[in-house]
Amino acid sequence: MIVSSHRLPHPLSWPRRITLLVLAGLVAATLSHAQVFWKQDEALYDRWVGQWRYTPDPRLLIIAMDAPSVKALGPLPWPRSTHARLLDRLTDAGSHRVVMDLLWSEPNTEDASQDAELAAAIRRNGQVVLPVMAVQTRRPGVAEERLPIPMIAANASTLGHSDVEVDPDGISRGLYLTAGVGSPHWPALGVALAGRRAPLPGRLEAAPENTSPWQWRRNHEVRVRFAGPARTFPQLSYVDVLEGRIDPGVLHGRLVLVGVTTPAEAPLLLTPSAPVRGLSGSEYQANVAAMLLDNKALRLMPRWAQTTLSALLVMLCGALLAVPRARRGVVLALPAVLLGSFLLLRLGDVWFAPVATAVTLAALLAAWLARNLVHWRRFIHTDPVTRLGTRPRLELHLSEEHGSAQRLQRPLSVVMIQMDQFNSLVDLHGLNAGNAALRAIASQLTAHARRPHDISVRLGTDQFAMLLPDTNGEGALQVVEDLVARVRGLNVPVQLGQTTPITVSAGLYARVPDAASTPKAFMEGAHAALRRAQNAGGDGYATDIVDE
Repeated sequence: MIVSSHRLPHPLSWPRRITLLVLAGLVAATLSHAQVFWKQDEALYDRWVGQWRYTPDPRLLIIAMDAPSVKALGPLPWPRSTHARLLDRLTDAGSHRVVMDLLWSEPNTEDASQDAELAAAIRRNGQVVLPVMAVQTRRPGVAEERLPIPMIAANASTLGHSDVEVDPDGISRGLYLTAGVGSPHWPALGVALAGRRAPLPGRLEAAPENTSPWQWRRNHEVRVRFAGPARTFPQLSYVDVLEGRIDPGVLHGRLVLVGVTTPAEAPLLLTPSAPVRGLSGSEYQANVAAMLLDNKALRLMPRWAQTTLSALLVMLCGALLAVPRARRGVVLALPAVLLGSFLLLRLGDVWFAPVATAVTLAALLAAWLARNLVHWRRFIHTDPVTRLGTRPRLELHLSEEHGSAQRLQRPLSVVMIQMDQFNSLVDLHGLNAGNAALRAIASQLTAHARRPHDISVRLGTDQFAMLLPDTNGEGALQVVEDLVARVRGLNVPVQLGQTTPITVSAGLYARVPDAASTPKAFMEGAHAALRRAQNAGGDGYATDIVDE
């Protein structure tokens, strides 16, 4: 039977524990709010949504101003009368809504009839959406809305902004569904194409105080749920529609987006679904319309919720570390945070950036494990009941002192001690009485191994040892005699108001190590002497001393 108590490090006081938890939460909140790990967060996001496909609304159609159209109609820009003819084709075919992603912000100075012809075609259709572009002026914080000329804008059903958000790494993951100078009053082109009305999804931004009324303001921030890579949406060549080579039935009831798709004329946008090939601006806005039509917009968690949740998760896991039964589960906190973010995105359409939380949790767990590692290193060298050293400590010191004594030809003594009738004491009076007896013996061992290099250890249930370097047999014998006598005079409490005497047996092995000597020989010699003392009836000692 081994009497011991495997204890964790002494727990921190509650005030200190709460302080550390709050500090860890503040670290997580700060890292999350400052977006220190935004690259890692976005890498996770791209992996999780890049292949997350769905079938878009079949009404969506792109009429591409592509290379074959440029070859047939000449270089861009094309005459406005050409676009008027295309709109009439769509009107006659019964298209439901048309976004013309082309900016006519300057009048045609060479042929004013071109503007009138295009305006008339837009009026005949009645469902044409035209773009608004934000242009930064030379004055800081001042933007300008570039709209179609009044004649054309007046006939459009609505206007929509074409602003697309591009992250610092060059990837377009989302946009603001509303934007405008002074206030976010224009819907995005994709919103207008989908015909989506308020309330719109997306993260709302509070209007900052004392801002310029000429600043470009944006709101309803969302991440785009992309239907797929490039060419996911059906595309028709502009020239084929213009020349009547497309069956009008194909155009009937469609939500049409007309725009430039040649990379030379309009740079492609890299997205999680098309990180290499990219999407044209028309395809991007078609994805915006598709996600709104299918209610698949991905919402960003409000900033206060992101930082608060990060702090709470870290503080919760830190608190669970103080609960013994919950500690094993805390190890799963890191994958749980990542899994929770993934499930929240896939099942709730909400993006929680998890890396700041995961990094803080990893640091917290590392600190906790380091603290426990230090404890366990101490634990294997310190007995928790008697606070004496343990066998590994004895073996380490014996090896060092034996080598030193062997080189310097100095004496070395090892004493084995065992309590007499320990099992009987525990059987009669219980484990607490046994531990009290062990601690009483340990206190005597500590008192007798008082020199800097002397050590006393607990080897097993009721067995102890002392290492006495640079101590010859005569000196060690005096220590053993006094130790046995002092233990004989001890009485340990066993019950209320009752005590019982205890005794020990000891075995001494002392000599100057020669060339053939080993540390193991000293342990075996002391153990053999102890057995002789026990065979003699206990409460005494036996020796094996060679003084040279």
